[in-house]
Amino acid sequence: MRLFDSQWLAQVRNEFRLSMRRLLIDLCREVRADHADLAGRFELPAGFFDSLQAHFKLEAYSNWKVVGWIETLNDLVYLLDVLRQFKHERDRSEFAKQLLNECQEKFFEHGYLDDLFPMGRPRVQGLEKRLCALCRRLAQELTLESLWFDPALTVRWSRRQKVGYWDVPGTMLDNFERSEPAGTIATDITGAWCQAPNNVRRALSQSSGDMVFRVEPTGIAVKIGKSRSSIWVDRKDAGQWQWTYHPSVVAIRIGPDPVTVGPTLVYGKNRQPRTVKFTESQQVARIARAWQTIRLAWPEGHDVLALLTSRIVPLRARGVVSFSYRHRPGLSFINCFDRGNLDLIDDLIHENSHHHLNLLLRKYVLFRGDHNQQIFYSPWRRSLRPLRGILHATFTFTMGARLFQRLSVWASGQKGAVRWRQAGLTRRDLQRAHVRCLEEIESVRYSLQDLHYADCHLRWLTGSGRSLVEQLTEEIDRVARLSEEFTRETQRSSLGPALRKHSKELQQARQTYGPVQSKKKM
Repeated sequence: MRLFDSQWLAQVRNEFRLSMRRLLIDLCREVRADHADLAGRFELPAGFFDSLQAHFKLEAYSNWKVVGWIETLNDLVYLLDVLRQFKHERDRSEFAKQLLNECQEKFFEHGYLDDLFPMGRPRVQGLEKRLCALCRRLAQELTLESLWFDPALTVRWSRRQKVGYWDVPGTMLDNFERSEPAGTIATDITGAWCQAPNNVRRALSQSSGDMVFRVEPTGIAVKIGKSRSSIWVDRKDAGQWQWTYHPSVVAIRIGPDPVTVGPTLVYGKNRQPRTVKFTESQQVARIARAWQTIRLAWPEGHDVLALLTSRIVPLRARGVVSFSYRHRPGLSFINCFDRGNLDLIDDLIHENSHHHLNLLLRKYVLFRGDHNQQIFYSPWRRSLRPLRGILHATFTFTMGARLFQRLSVWASGQKGAVRWRQAGLTRRDLQRAHVRCLEEIESVRYSLQDLHYADCHLRWLTGSGRSLVEQLTEEIDRVARLSEEFTRETQRSSLGPALRKHSKELQQARQTYGPVQSKKKM
């Protein structure tokens, strides 16, 4: 395991691609062999999914959109298994309890738990109906998204079925998980999209939002009530979009795989997604400048960033931190409006570090069991977190400490001061970078003690997990040594009291939640 070796990480990513392709093949086979009746009931076109599997190039199997689609299909097949088991289960109360526990562990990033157990209790009454409704929704979402990976493939496959036409129900509402605006269709896997014409948007506003996409031998159209609009037409030489087509917005061009910027996800005052809007060009420019700053200040970290982050979605969300999903590798949601330029740089590395660790978790078993007991204090959230959360935080904030140390070196000297200003950063930002580096060193060391305890005393870490923790320990010690040159100056500055307060809080937390107390809670 070599954390900063981008060539090695590229090999790991290639292994991940192969595993995702095998997973899609297995899922399609399982649907046909074990769930043909349920696939027919929920109108799941396993044969078409087989065609997609053969169509995708190997590189596509690490794409955020394709991986998310495959992971959703994996979830659906799991739920089809559950539905089939439930029908033959004698002790349904116990079955519901076990399913609730499994959902809490398996679907911690999804809303499936609310779909199946809306009251948070293992309620048997209506569970089969809720299972069917969730399966039907996922099947519809999967089928609708699959139409637009390659419209030409969709039309050719439908034509071979010799059924005249193929109707797929769907919507064109905002999609918050993929950040797709209402009235648009996202196509291929690059982030390209096409926009519905005015008459379609008017019909959409006057309807309940439901519609039917009709795949015919000559193209794909949409039907909303009595109105119909052609979206894509098959030509002998090439297909042609009938709606206005927009290529993906490229922020950074790196070889054959540019980094794209998606539409902006807008949150309301309740800190919940409210709508999706097209991203302003100035935010694209800010992201590009932040990316360039990382490339210049920390080339080693930039190589990993360029390898693992492929699409950025700006967030307009006061009080909401940047985030990413395990099942959508390379897709980072970055708060570009409520935070400054230094925060933007930090968030790019932070979310990329989640992608980094998630990739390692695909290859290695780092800990035994799920261990969802929230017994370890998180210096960042200031609350108790499970082992998985502590491992993610320790990993990402180790990378953050390294970033701030590298930025501090890059800003030193007369030329460094010029570079710093050109990056849109201020003297105050440099002071914050110093403080953030020193804070993260202490916080990471705090959590490393808990991870060592989880390994040596609880026996929760595997050999690979132990190796990762050892590497993180070496890395944070290296950052601490390299940051000594600005440590004393920062401690004597106006920001010194905040550093001392941070240290005191960690000492108090250790007395309250330290390893001995954690062991007692077991």
